Amino acid sequence: MKALFITSEATPFAKTGGLADVSGALPKHLQGTGCDISVIMPYYKQVAAGNFDIIPTGRTISIPIRGSIITGEILSGRLPDSDVPIYFIRQDSYYDRDGLYGEIEGDYRDNCERFVFFARAALEAIKIFNWDIDIIHCNDWQSALVPIYLATTLKNDPAMAKIATLFTVHNLAYQGLFWHFDMDLLGLDWSFYTPQYLEFYGNINLLKGAMLFSTMISTVSKRYAKEIQTAEFGCGLEGVLKGRSKDLFGIINGIDYSVWDPATDPLIPANFDINKIDGKAKCKKALQKKCGLPVSDAPLIGFVGRLAEQKGLDIIAKVIDKIMAMDLQMVVLGTGEQKYHDLLKKIAKKYPKKLSANITFNNQLAHEIEAGCDMFLMPSRYEPCGLNQLYSLKYGAVPLVRQTGGLADTVKQCHASKLKIGDATGFAFKPYSSTALLNAIKNAVKIFDDRRAWKILMHNGMKEDWSWNRSAKEYLKLYKKAIDKHASKLTRKQARSA
Repeated sequence: MKALFITSEATPFAKTGGLADVSGALPKHLQGTGCDISVIMPYYKQVAAGNFDIIPTGRTISIPIRGSIITGEILSGRLPDSDVPIYFIRQDSYYDRDGLYGEIEGDYRDNCERFVFFARAALEAIKIFNWDIDIIHCNDWQSALVPIYLATTLKNDPAMAKIATLFTVHNLAYQGLFWHFDMDLLGLDWSFYTPQYLEFYGNINLLKGAMLFSTMISTVSKRYAKEIQTAEFGCGLEGVLKGRSKDLFGIINGIDYSVWDPATDPLIPANFDINKIDGKAKCKKALQKKCGLPVSDAPLIGFVGRLAEQKGLDIIAKVIDKIMAMDLQMVVLGTGEQKYHDLLKKIAKKYPKKLSANITFNNQLAHEIEAGCDMFLMPSRYEPCGLNQLYSLKYGAVPLVRQTGGLADTVKQCHASKLKIGDATGFAFKPYSSTALLNAIKNAVKIFDDRRAWKILMHNGMKEDWSWNRSAKEYLKLYKKAIDKHASKLTRKQARSA
């Protein structure tokens, strides 16, 4: 099976979020299952600035966009520590910018044009290199035009007709919405600008189009696959998703244990594992000192993520003084909305021995928080998959989460009966409220005082396997399912035209 993985970002080349982690890891593990896979992404300023072994292929591309011919070139490299080829679409007027999709002022105004070019260039690369592709795996709105083009303007192209598509939604909230006159940029007939296709409340919705035209759809947890078919989580697309429910699957993201493993992690003060846990206490003490907190046996709660309402900052804010009144400490790391920057700085100043607020991005500190904390807080309003709770399980930082999306699929609620049989791995609350959050923290702190029970809870999480090997096997099955479905569709089409 030959697959092409199309993404707008991939670790370590360029990253804004979890999509990059998926794109940098999943193809390597898919290749390990026998899938012949290549990756393609834009050649951003971030990529050019990195110390990567990337070379020109000598191949150029010319793409017609609204009456003009836009040229670019194709570069190539390898995903680190693998033989997976990765190709880069270079077009400096589109991608040689400080941000991937925008800057602090907002999204780039020409994002539609930038990713029209990327989608067409990725498809053109198939022809240029004469790749015999069985399936294209697209990710989020930035590559949403690929399945749209395959099902419309390229449906009768012999080189493209046999290609199946899988479209993965990493976060339904980001849909690729553009004003309707950008239909001219897309190069599609205006007959596709209707509520049955790309039209969405007066705008073009690229994500909607991909979900309508892809062979199959996946998202990053089983629970999230169900949630996005409801009005609460569907972001206006629940009807489209319900209509494709038979082709919608949820697969939890994996984590890269070569990067996230306390036994080998070079970024933490002391290594440890499930059989030799002593190093975790050393990591806690070092973290407390680094963050200016008193060295104490009190439970230390970590938070690493965007400081935004999606991550539960609004319900934290409502009870932060009550949390600080408890016998615990907190370390927060992240950036986001200014009001939460201001709040956390204010609370840290008010409770300097209880809260350390680190309003920045710091990869090493993120590792140190996972290694040093007793608990890890993720009270998200919604969470398609989540990765930090998986890191936390491995590092013995017991997750405290809201039961939504991937958090519900990966964290097993701590009850006394489950703890005895070794099933519980963390704490979860269901209502999205500050009261439910506060009660969950109180419950966790109470169980923390029972060191024997806490040790069992830590061990339960640390022994679980959330590696990419598990996820890759599920994706491979889905690839085969999509290829078979598309082949059957072609056979029926050929029979009708005979």
